[in-house]
Amino acid sequence: MKTQYLSGLGNHFSSEARPGALPADQNSPQIAPLGLYAEQLSGTAFTAPRHVNLFTWLYRIRPSVVHKAFKPLKELTQKTFYKPQHFNPNQMRWNSLPDMTGHFLEGLRTVCGTGPSQEQRGLHVHLYSFNQGMGNKFIMNADGDFLMIPQKGSLQIKTELGVLEVEPGEIVVVPRGMKFQVNPLTSGPCSGYVGENFGSPFRLPELGPIGANGLAHRRHFLSPVAAFEDKEGSYELIGKFNGELWSAEMANSPLDVVAWHGTYVPFKYDLRKFNTINTVSYDHPDPSIFTVLTSGSDTPGIANVDFAIFPPRWMVAENTFRPPYFHRNFMSEYMGLIYGEYDAKTAGGFVPGGGSLHNIFSAHGPDSETFEKASHDDLKPHKIQNTMAFMFESRTPYMVTDFALGKGFIQEDYQDCWQGFKKHFK
Repeated sequence: MKTQYLSGLGNHFSSEARPGALPADQNSPQIAPLGLYAEQLSGTAFTAPRHVNLFTWLYRIRPSVVHKAFKPLKELTQKTFYKPQHFNPNQMRWNSLPDMTGHFLEGLRTVCGTGPSQEQRGLHVHLYSFNQGMGNKFIMNADGDFLMIPQKGSLQIKTELGVLEVEPGEIVVVPRGMKFQVNPLTSGPCSGYVGENFGSPFRLPELGPIGANGLAHRRHFLSPVAAFEDKEGSYELIGKFNGELWSAEMANSPLDVVAWHGTYVPFKYDLRKFNTINTVSYDHPDPSIFTVLTSGSDTPGIANVDFAIFPPRWMVAENTFRPPYFHRNFMSEYMGLIYGEYDAKTAGGFVPGGGSLHNIFSAHGPDSETFEKASHDDLKPHKIQNTMAFMFESRTPYMVTDFALGKGFIQEDYQDCWQGFKKHFK
C-alpha cells in the first residue's frame, strides 16, 4: 500500500491507525482509549515559548519504559561514530565511501564535526553505505536530530509515528529521541550523508524581504500517518547517548504507537521543489539565499547550522563572474554532491557521494579551469541542469576524524585545482 502523508512543516497534526484511538478531549485521560498508554515525547523544554515548543502525545500499546537495561556497544561505536578531534586549516576533499555490507548503523562513518552533543550545539557529518535491513534492531538518538540525504538508493524510514520513503533528491529528518529504523527500498547498496544536529531543531529560515513565498515552502514538507507494529519477540533498541552506542533488549517492537498528535514529527522534503531565488541583473547574492533549513544559535543572525542546496537554476546576470566567487567565510562549510556536477568544480574531483571542507576563513572558490572558462564566456542566459549539491554551514570550525584522514579516502592533491591560476596584472 502506498504511504500516505500529512503536509506542512510546523503544523499541529493528529493521526490514528485505529478509529477511536485518539482521546476526544484530554491528552492523558484516566483510561486511554482502546487500552493504550498515553506518553508525551518532548522536543523542547516544557517552558519553551509556544511558537517554538515541540511535543507529541503518543498512544501506544506499551509504554517506552518497557525494556531491559542498556549495555554499552563499544565495538560498534568505535567502528562508526568516530570522534572529530583534529582541527586542520587546509582545504580538504574526500572520495565517496566504498560499497559496504551490513545494516544502516554498521555502515555509518563520521567525517567531521563541531560541538559536543552534551552542550546541545554543533553538528557531526557522517557518510553511510549499507545493503541490509535492520530486522529487529531499532535506533533512538538522544544526542541530536538525524538529517539524512540519500545519494544512491531509496530508503524506508520506519518511525514511531509512521513510515517515510525517500529517494535521492529528497531528505528526511528524524527528531532527537524518536525511535526509528532505516531499511533499503532498492536492491544494491544504499549510500548518502547524515547531518547529526546537536543544536536547536531545524526549522525554515525567515524570508525577510523575499516575502511570503520562495525557498522551501512549508506545505511541501511531509510527515507520516500513524502506523504501528503489534509484534512480540526478541528486539533490540540501540540508543546513542553522548556519542556512545548502547543496547537494550525488548520483548516487543518499539514502533507500537497506534495514534498520535502534536508538533514534534519526522518529516521529508523534496529538494527539487525548492523555489530558487537568484539575481536577474548583475553580481551575486550571498549563498544564504539557498538555505532550506536552519538551526539557530544564541546569537541572532548566526546559525548553529544552515542546510543549503545548490539546485538547477537559471544564470542570467550580466557583466558578472557567474560561478561562486572566491571567498573566505566567517562560517565553516562542509559540502556534498548528491548527483551531477557542481558548477564551481568542473575540472573533476568533487564526486557524488564525496565531500569537501572549507573551514572558518579558509580561502576557496572555483578551480582554475572553471575560472578561465567563466571569465571569457558569452553571458547569454544559461540553465544549470541535472545537479544537486548541498552544504552544512556552521558558525564554529569543524574538526576531522582519524577516518577522514585515511589514505585513499582524503584527496591529498585537492589544492592542485587552484595552482594553475595565471598572473593577469599589468
